[in-house]
Amino acid sequence: MTGVVTAVSRNEVYSFTKPNRESITLLAGLGVDGDVHAGVTVKHRSRVAQDPTQPNLRQVHLIHEELFGELAEAGFRVAPGELGENVTARGLDLLALPVGTLLRIGAEAVVEVTGLRNPCLQIDHFQDGLLKRVVGRDEAGRLVRKAGIMGVVAEGGVVHPGDTIEVELPDGPHRPLDRV
Repeated sequence: MTGVVTAVSRNEVYSFTKPNRESITLLAGLGVDGDVHAGVTVKHRSRVAQDPTQPNLRQVHLIHEELFGELAEAGFRVAPGELGENVTARGLDLLALPVGTLLRIGAEAVVEVTGLRNPCLQIDHFQDGLLKRVVGRDEAGRLVRKAGIMGVVAEGGVVHPGDTIEVELPDGPHRPLDRV
């Protein structure tokens, strides 16, 4: 499976959206250089409030560009970086990847998938009603989170729009993604 990076984003301050950049640098074990969420321990405010010593399993947020088309059909206009993601990708079913999948991005960077982004009420502050579009239920009534996936940086490197993303599935039985 191969996809492509369509946008990269980071922000030095806490803000819901992240400005697009010409490139971002991923730092092994830390996250996106210059991003407020980079670090060994958790940086997301809700997680810090629970336990600031937790490992940061949310160093990099990736989202599938196809979600923006789905949201547009429902009347929402969302562009890359506006949901707080660091990497916008096209051509991969990110939500179907198992825990431990390695994403080889560009020439050097490798991100290990840790889980699903758990969308919060801030999404409705961005656009009223959007939360219901990125969190729903499947036909069996199970909760479905569509606001992207999270990962940790296994190998650092520079990432640009246009870089390829190669998927390396883990060995053994695959564990489905859950919120992190």
